Amino acid sequence: MRRLLHYLRFLAALQLLPALESGEETTLVGGQAVLEGVMMRSPHAWGICIRRPDGSLATHSEPLEKLSDTHKWMAWPFVRGIMTLGQAMTLGFRALRYSANIALDELQPEEQKKTELSGWIIAVNLIISLGFFIFMYKFVPLLAATKLKNHYPVFGNQILFNVVDGVIRIALFLLFIWGISLWADIRRVYQYHGAEHKTVFAFENNDPLTINNAQKYVTWHPRCGTSFLMTVMLIAMLFYMLIPATTFWARFASRIALLPVIAAVSYELIRFAARHGSSLFALMTKPGLWLQRITTQPPDDKQVETAIAALNEAMELEKQRGGALVIA
Repeated sequence: MRRLLHYLRFLAALQLLPALESGEETTLVGGQAVLEGVMMRSPHAWGICIRRPDGSLATHSEPLEKLSDTHKWMAWPFVRGIMTLGQAMTLGFRALRYSANIALDELQPEEQKKTELSGWIIAVNLIISLGFFIFMYKFVPLLAATKLKNHYPVFGNQILFNVVDGVIRIALFLLFIWGISLWADIRRVYQYHGAEHKTVFAFENNDPLTINNAQKYVTWHPRCGTSFLMTVMLIAMLFYMLIPATTFWARFASRIALLPVIAAVSYELIRFAARHGSSLFALMTKPGLWLQRITTQPPDDKQVETAIAALNEAMELEKQRGGALVIA
């Protein structure tokens, strides 16, 4: 039963991965909450720290190649969004898998240690997660909006139809984010998410990385994946209004095809808004900041300690590789 609950935690966290990950290929640090821990990333390294059930810390770090260092075209506007988000999701999955394996190892008898999630279990989880995303946030909202249009012709208007579709999509997303937060294990992930943000804020403000310094900051951050997802959903409504498709399956296909374009535009807006807090574009990120009241929760001191340890792991390797971060 404990193993089953563990796998369910992993699957739930995997579905939340885009909301917990902050992807940014710049001089800034970022991170992600995982199961009982935090992953932190610098431009050329990443580190992770997991709190074991006995209170000890498991840490790990690896070099990280900055994509634009080897392929200059990957730093082009809009292209960089897709490349960076792809790398961030890949790294986020590796970090989540590491945390899951640490937890799984703790569930084994001493003579059976080092048991890991098998490749087929991970593949099944990825397929389920992707299928859930497409079904819940593409198929269901479109089907509901189409049913409403069939019963009420007024919703046949292109603008109104896509507004209804977008509102349903956002409502489903909010319901999922809130509903899963009622699970105690996921609420702890949200607390580690808050610890990650507090630690990043302390670093960005050149404060010494101590628990007390980090705890004075808020838990919501403009570069959070939650803000990114909300921006994606808002921008998607505008994009879909421009598509002349009128049949259900044509609209569904366009929603899948436009995912990379919408993600790239959203990335650029989030990137701009993070640097220009008083700009008009920054207003589009406000709903995401509000939503972080759910996806981030106030962490305890041990959770903040874990986030700091993860960042220290990344920074130590960053220094060894000759990297230097400059905070404006």
